[in-house]
Amino acid sequence: MNNTQDKKKPEEIHNLHYYIDHIRYDMTNLIKWLVLAVLTGLSVGFISSLFARVLKFVTSYRTEQFWVFFLLPVAGLIIVFLYQKFGQEDGGTNQVLSTIRSQDDVPFRSAPLIFVSTILTHFAGGSAGREGAAIQLGGSIGNQLGSWFHLDEEDHHVMVMCGMSAAFSAVFGTPMAAAVFSMEVVSVGIMYYAALVPCVIASIIASKFAAGFGINPESFHVVNIPELTIETGLKMVLVAVACAAISIIFCMALQGVSKLYAKFLKNPYIRIVAASAIIIVITLFLRTSDYMGAGNNLIELAVENGQARPLDFFWKLVLTALTMRAGFRGGEIVPSFCIGATFGCIMGHLIGLSPSICAAAGMAALFCGVTNCPITSILIAFELFGFRGASYYLIAVSISYAVSGYYGLYKDQTIVYSKYKAKYINRHTRF
Repeated sequence: MNNTQDKKKPEEIHNLHYYIDHIRYDMTNLIKWLVLAVLTGLSVGFISSLFARVLKFVTSYRTEQFWVFFLLPVAGLIIVFLYQKFGQEDGGTNQVLSTIRSQDDVPFRSAPLIFVSTILTHFAGGSAGREGAAIQLGGSIGNQLGSWFHLDEEDHHVMVMCGMSAAFSAVFGTPMAAAVFSMEVVSVGIMYYAALVPCVIASIIASKFAAGFGINPESFHVVNIPELTIETGLKMVLVAVACAAISIIFCMALQGVSKLYAKFLKNPYIRIVAASAIIIVITLFLRTSDYMGAGNNLIELAVENGQARPLDFFWKLVLTALTMRAGFRGGEIVPSFCIGATFGCIMGHLIGLSPSICAAAGMAALFCGVTNCPITSILIAFELFGFRGASYYLIAVSISYAVSGYYGLYKDQTIVYSKYKAKYINRHTRF
């Protein structure tokens, strides 16, 4: 009996050491990522909060001083000069996505370049968002922190995602969606769960830092949310299908404008001046400044008041394509919010469903259509609009994801698994 027990002891001791080593490794790894996430959240949170404050200031100034809009060609020339001089290898948001897949490297100089150029774009009234700047700012800073701490290649990628989440959270005030977005957007069909802890922690810290810096989280009050019935559910399906179609048209418009510019306006300086002149003429013809900048004012009217002009979504789409493909900087996501909200609102009026809930659901649906990120889209809807309309948001996002096909804003985004079958396809989005 004693001999048998003595024979088992070495094996038990070996197993004990094995479990202790694994526990030690897991705890060390957890502590490492908690520390790095806190540093990323604080550093990216500070830069992104500063960026949001400056952006808010220049937007307010432009709103009060309409004449600034006529400086759009000048702002464009400065942006082109900066990128020709210092950022010819800058690939924008696509470069950040490629970095996560080990196909590229996002340089640290991308951060100041996108910071300055996005501010200039918004100052002069270009139709652009701010998430592109946030993603590049965060990705660039996260990449640099990874280099300073001599992390290996895999951890480097996690740091890039960590920085993206922190910047997205600080600028939008949506920590849940921000934490998931960077893990979901790179490869559709899979999630980089290894980045969950750092992305969540960095996202929360950056959001709290931004709030302390005076950057209030985005939120909208959805009025008149009807009870979900077969009728209202089918009407929401119709809204989602239409929004998916608009998301495809938006992606095709961006690509089409890029081709036109490349064919007829090859010189980047001439291109941005010509595009600025076209944007100014269209804006003066429309006699409104509502389509300048990100379009938050239109989103608020559509969601909270159920009001939108019939062609608001069309003109926002056109002006965003002209602005972003000319060489201005900022991003297409917030304009897609605006397009989705205004189009959803109009659809609500047409089919007899609450324009407010249709605007909110349309915004989430169109965002899903252009980014192929359904979980992020649902979380954004919850954080911006609350949970009362959850059933409608779920319907809108899921239908849009299925109907929008393989189009997307980012040409380096990869569709790993089919949207329609449990099948590995590994293809890039149509851009």
